[in-house]
Amino acid sequence: MPTTSRHSAGDCEGRRPLPVTRREMLATAANGFGLLALSGLLAETRAASRQPGAELPLRHFAPKAKNVIFCFMDGGVSHVDSFDPKAKLAELDGQPFTESKNPTANGTRQWLKSPWSFQQHGQSGMPVSELFPHIAACADDLAVIRSMKADLPIHASGVLFLHTGSNNAGRPSLGSWVNYGLGSECRNLPGFVVLSFGVVPCGGLETFSNGFLPGSHQATLLNADGTPIDNIAPADKDARIQLAKLGLLRAQNEAFSKSLGGDDAVESAIRNYEMAYRMQSLVPDMLDLSHETEATQNLYGLDATVPSKRLYGIQCLRARRLIEAGVRFVEITCPPGASNGTWDQHGDLKKGHEKNALDTDQAIAGLIVDLKARGLFDETLIVWAGEFGRTPHSAGRDGRDHHPEGFTVWLAGGGIKGGTIYGATDELGMQAVENVCTMHDLHATILHLLGLDHERLTFRFSGRDFRLTDVHGRVIREILA
Repeated sequence: MPTTSRHSAGDCEGRRPLPVTRREMLATAANGFGLLALSGLLAETRAASRQPGAELPLRHFAPKAKNVIFCFMDGGVSHVDSFDPKAKLAELDGQPFTESKNPTANGTRQWLKSPWSFQQHGQSGMPVSELFPHIAACADDLAVIRSMKADLPIHASGVLFLHTGSNNAGRPSLGSWVNYGLGSECRNLPGFVVLSFGVVPCGGLETFSNGFLPGSHQATLLNADGTPIDNIAPADKDARIQLAKLGLLRAQNEAFSKSLGGDDAVESAIRNYEMAYRMQSLVPDMLDLSHETEATQNLYGLDATVPSKRLYGIQCLRARRLIEAGVRFVEITCPPGASNGTWDQHGDLKKGHEKNALDTDQAIAGLIVDLKARGLFDETLIVWAGEFGRTPHSAGRDGRDHHPEGFTVWLAGGGIKGGTIYGATDELGMQAVENVCTMHDLHATILHLLGLDHERLTFRFSGRDFRLTDVHGRVIREILA
């Protein structure tokens, strides 16, 4: 067999041949049988992303990221206490706030400076609060957007809007859209996984819903503590019995679908049953962290004595293992708080934000470091975001309220220009005033990094084409590498 297939007969004798590519080897070795297997695998992967109702390519253009890990900071992190320092607040601290649109609030509220100091970090000199010492060490990897705006100062609506691009229930979640467009790279695991602490967010389970997309795009929730997923262990120890039951169920569902003239919902149910069967052997091993070295576990804070910190570290490490295995979109929720969200400190701001930062800071920074060490950082997009920020003023001296007019999120990893600060709020953190970004812009940017055009990723439902960004959204190209 020739050592190369990429030189002609007229090549000079003695010239070093070009190396054989992997595809050439598959095409020539064993009479091309390897290429036949590759063709089947690629067809299966493509089919996974073309569920009933989908009429789109695998990707619209070359992606900069393959996977997403979404660190959902529910409740609303205070932007002026985390990544958007305001020296003017220190000057006005304790003085009456008189700019409210609600006249009854004027004179009863006061400006509140940040209880934490900020320092510049990395070559970029990015200011980060002392709340996040570990994430601060990764400052040159972050693109911080300081000019986000949300529609309403209400948790349920804000959480839904962050996840679905709509204040109304019934729309598909961001993870569902990504899975619909790209599918999972692993046929034995779902494409969209939510790592949950057992508490439903204020937006309800609609937050992770497939909406009107086929049911196979709904999130699979895995628990942080105890059994990862209910009913995952097979009831029948004999695999032959279980397979026989699954075959009978499939036959019944197919007959029912045929009687309806073909029904996408029934077909999705069949696929879900088959996925659950395949997950039985894979999920327990996937989430067993004893395979990880002690150094890796400690990197994520699994040696912590604080249970909530340790559990969040477990979730971040599991997220890395899941995207390694081919899961497309993993969302990590926070340990439950005492109010309407982990970061929802209307009172006890210092105590609450410090606990939440302690729980999440090391694990998220550890995730960035670990992904880099494994060569996965450049293909994994990390999103850190909550539904809104918190007011620069307070009704007391230790609390902040909901604030959608200007707040901060950040992205890192695949396709992101690290060490970037984009947009700005005014000198007190009240309003986004420079390069204002909406949730639709954030969604458009995430899809773009995955190789999906937010204007072309559509689904026909109820007589019209729907998309995640509705009729809005622009890609925030200034934060792209």
